[in-house]
Amino acid sequence: MGEDLPRDGHESLRVVPPETAIFQSSVQLSLAGVPEPCHHMFNRSAMEHCLGLIPPSPPPADRAVEALIEFQDNRLLIDLCGEFDVNLARIEQLLGVQIVRRGNLLVVLGEPDAQARASEVLRALYSRLEAGRAVDPGDIDAEIRMVPNGRETAPRNGASAELLQGDRVEIKTRKRLVEPRTEAQKAYVRSLFANEMCFGIGPAGTGKTYLAVAVGVNMFIEGHVDRIVLSRPAVEAGEKLGYLPGDMKDKVDPYMQPLYDALNDFFPGKQTAKLIEEKRIEIAPLAFMRGRTLSNAFVVLDEAQNATSMQMKMFLTRLGRNSRMVITGDRTQVDLPRGAQSGLQDAERLLSGIDKISFNYFTSKDVVRHPLVAKIIEAYEADG
Repeated sequence: MGEDLPRDGHESLRVVPPETAIFQSSVQLSLAGVPEPCHHMFNRSAMEHCLGLIPPSPPPADRAVEALIEFQDNRLLIDLCGEFDVNLARIEQLLGVQIVRRGNLLVVLGEPDAQARASEVLRALYSRLEAGRAVDPGDIDAEIRMVPNGRETAPRNGASAELLQGDRVEIKTRKRLVEPRTEAQKAYVRSLFANEMCFGIGPAGTGKTYLAVAVGVNMFIEGHVDRIVLSRPAVEAGEKLGYLPGDMKDKVDPYMQPLYDALNDFFPGKQTAKLIEEKRIEIAPLAFMRGRTLSNAFVVLDEAQNATSMQMKMFLTRLGRNSRMVITGDRTQVDLPRGAQSGLQDAERLLSGIDKISFNYFTSKDVVRHPLVAKIIEAYEADG
């Protein structure tokens, strides 16, 4: 059937000759207990069509490589595969491989680099399940981004598992455990913990503000800071909304809503409201920062591209003792009046060489929202 090549661990590598290549146009799901006549109802191709997942084109048969990966816990393997093998279908689509389940084994078929990447992704996701965490489509995408093309892979056991676990970056909050989903996000989080002032610059959907708030919540619950201060310029995105009804809070809350959304992901709802009432969490427009000294605080300025040069200087000089400051923005979405200079660009030009101030950059490859968001950003960037 093919020539077996020795590999370490629970995995064997097989080079499949053209006449026995296993790629077919469709693969039946393994459904224990389902009568044979009913198997056509669960055809993998039909399921992928319903989910919008297009099966990958098989690689040339003379380059097909097969890897067998054994998983000890069948219950975790069921979670790894997902309902109707939807998780396997997603990996197949994104990496151009084919995955077949045989009992407690997964057979990964594809070109050598793609097969190696898929095998590493499957092992990483299984390790995640062993740690008691769930696997969703976002986690699959994240693991694929974390495994570079062509990287040498090895089974995650023994010393290797300890090393990779130590390399994992996690942010603990009251409500959930937050993990960076790209290498740029991982470097950004490390920078947030290591530096007193940190800039996160890049397109929408890359997690700049979300991760900054998560780190702030972590440092707050660990007792490293006494309060969290979140701010953003109250600038309309190309529209004139006129006078808004209500008191001052009612007028500025619409601009601050993204910050409330992030906090509600990390604190139980009632606790967020209580901390805001106690002034241990402050959410305020940038204009309200003048004259203050922010000590023992974790301070985040969101949408910094809409701060003028004078506002940016005013904000940066609010930094007090034992405080951290994070500034996030997207240089392509400036809503300032025509002719006004963005303070984010000035800060980047003037402060890039100062110790303890870090600049972290993101691209469309770091977008973790809907996959279409990255394509939209790339299209606008290509248009100039």
